[in-house]
Amino acid sequence: MQDSAIFDLSQARVCVIFNRGSGSKDDAEFIEAVTGALEPRAAEFALRRTGEGGNLADLARQAVEDGFDLILAAGGDGTQSAVAGALAGTDAVMGVLPGGTFNYFARDLGVGEELEDALETILEARVHRVDVGQINDLIFLNNVSFGAYPHILKTREGIYRRWGRSRLAAYWSVLVALRRLRRPMRLTARVGGQKRHFSTALVFVARSAYQLESFGLDGAEAIRNGQFAVLVAKAKRPLPLMGSAFRLAFGRSAKDSDFDLILTEELTIETDKPRQLVAHDGEKTLMRAPFHLKVLHDGLQVLLPADGSNKTDGAE
Repeated sequence: MQDSAIFDLSQARVCVIFNRGSGSKDDAEFIEAVTGALEPRAAEFALRRTGEGGNLADLARQAVEDGFDLILAAGGDGTQSAVAGALAGTDAVMGVLPGGTFNYFARDLGVGEELEDALETILEARVHRVDVGQINDLIFLNNVSFGAYPHILKTREGIYRRWGRSRLAAYWSVLVALRRLRRPMRLTARVGGQKRHFSTALVFVARSAYQLESFGLDGAEAIRNGQFAVLVAKAKRPLPLMGSAFRLAFGRSAKDSDFDLILTEELTIETDKPRQLVAHDGEKTLMRAPFHLKVLHDGLQVLLPADGSNKTDGAE
């Protein structure tokens, strides 16, 4: 992460990209709070919104083309990732307005998990450059995964529709999806010219130090130093993988017993199928193998608290 200058909101053209399909927040209340806090302070203010299934990346790219200096992503990690993908490599600065279930990116940055804290950050902020992940042509912020996890997301969507969005529903979807798991995935990981072969139910490529630490897993420091933490589950079948999931939930997982750990800033994954469902920051996409993953160092400009504080300290 590279420090930059204090951000002068009074001189900035500000655009909020609002995802109406994200999280469980009350839309009108959320918009009123954001508009009330930022519109009087910015040189120019606009809010552009989409519904669930709308193209957030297109809205963000249009905001860049329209010359906005600060583009705020209002929503969960999927929203943050879509906006970041449009802003990475441009001169535009990204701000985070968390509105999802887990808000890992907001927690990683330390801008606050609650809207009030995030708005306080934006009002008095510094610009920093942060690393982001890339898989083929797709930018991601927290993680990508293969195998069981994309199917967990599919299951979670059905549970959310029936019972609403909550962390409890998210955890329950893990157990339901793992019970339906049928066969392991065979893959080859190429790292630094060497090949490693695996038969596994799950591969998890992490870019979120906060997420790894919350699970009690190794690799967070490597992430802060600009690498991926690649966790390959040793479990191949539903019951052993469910055991690993329970140990993760209770902070008792150890990489030696449950996962192989690879630390690298670039790798290629080849799978036994030419197309795989890939989970990325809470979303899922059918993608074509092989999968080339690399860390884009200083690839995104974001706003962080000007005083260097971490507004997620003590968050669960």
